[in-house]
Amino acid sequence: MSARARIVGWMLLVVTLALAVSVFATWTLLHARMEERVNAELGNEAEKLGNYIKEAGRAERDVERLLTGHLVVNAPDRHETFFTIVNGKKGRRTYVTPELDLSADDALVARLARATEPYAAWLETAAGTVRHAVIPVRSGADVGHFVIVVFYEHHSREVDESVRAVAVTAGVALLLAGAAGWWVAGRVLAPVRLVRQAAERINDSSDLTRRLHVPGNDDVAALAATFNRMLDRLERAFAVQRDFVDDAGHELRTPITVIRGHLELMGDDPQDRAETIALVTDELTRMNRIVDDLLTLAKAEQPGFLALDDVELADLTVTVLAKARPLGPRNWRVEEVADASIRADGQRLTQAMMQLIANAVRHTGPGDLVAAGSAVRGAEVVLWVRDSGPGVRAQDRERIFARFVRGGSRTHEGAGLGLAIVRSIAEAHGGRVHVESADGGGALFVITIPFHNARREPPDDVGDTIEIMLESR
Repeated sequence: MSARARIVGWMLLVVTLALAVSVFATWTLLHARMEERVNAELGNEAEKLGNYIKEAGRAERDVERLLTGHLVVNAPDRHETFFTIVNGKKGRRTYVTPELDLSADDALVARLARATEPYAAWLETAAGTVRHAVIPVRSGADVGHFVIVVFYEHHSREVDESVRAVAVTAGVALLLAGAAGWWVAGRVLAPVRLVRQAAERINDSSDLTRRLHVPGNDDVAALAATFNRMLDRLERAFAVQRDFVDDAGHELRTPITVIRGHLELMGDDPQDRAETIALVTDELTRMNRIVDDLLTLAKAEQPGFLALDDVELADLTVTVLAKARPLGPRNWRVEEVADASIRADGQRLTQAMMQLIANAVRHTGPGDLVAAGSAVRGAEVVLWVRDSGPGVRAQDRERIFARFVRGGSRTHEGAGLGLAIVRSIAEAHGGRVHVESADGGGALFVITIPFHNARREPPDDVGDTIEIMLESR
């Protein structure tokens, strides 16, 4: 059973129970009030008889004439019958609508004639349930009885017909509510159906580009929006996985082929074996570096890629250049340090700066300039690495940040993943990286990230640290 059918079914069940209780309560209430009206009518007729006897009893002492006179001036209502009993015998009968003649029942008349006190009772007859009252009247030795008969069954039938009309109306309303509920449930659950269909299409074709368009701002529309965001995350995850597999397969195929070929051709000569082992070890080291870089790029798409903390830009700049000194005999220089602290991942920024410095070392020679710096410019933090090498051609400045791409004029060994890692780290911080020509020649790589939640507070030892580095250069 579909969710739509279950919702409408439960709604109809609840509404049916509510209507049933309402109809039953109405029926019970109407019958109770009708019984109260019948009893009140019996009391009213008894009161009218008493008043008539008080007025006419002074001049008329004959019981039969007294009761007959009351019947003349007092007509019964609809579904009522009056008749009299005088000295145990049936007297006169009056009615509006011909009903069952109870006065024709001698046994009933004899029983009613024995009444010495007024009373009311129920009676089952051929005309249904009857409510009747007997009022004894005495005058000397004569005894009369005034009998009021209300055909309760007819009143009850009218109530039942009214309740039946209410029930039919409630049934029609229930059908209309069911149809309206079916339509509304279909509209409300349409996004859920779209989600299911989209999931089925994705399962069949692995197409993660489909998205749901659900107008509105209710919970179901929010579900569709959440589903779309989940598809965005899945699409990115699949893209990262696909890129990782493609890149790994593309880049690792060559060293594996080289290793396999040399191992197959390796002979028994010790020198040949030593050369082959050295070559295989070098290729394995390169493969390990490629895998590490690919894993870093894959993690860059994950939420936990960054571990944010307060990072002193001055310490970061000076420390990075200190770590880079063993990379080669270069003219190392700290050009500028920012006197601010930023909320960022210090290790990832260090990794990015080290990648840029290592790239600068590969494209410069002994004694060439490699400089680093940091600054706060407006609402941005700028980190840069500058070298005096051959620079980057204008047509290569965008594509060198892609995976496995090397600048045409900057030939060097490597997988071409370093600058892609730098770009991923910058974008993970909400920033960007670009390269431009440096003043006086060479390349200037610049990382720009937003300057949020920062505080300007220059470290006490920045000047001393820079001075020490410049002296030891």
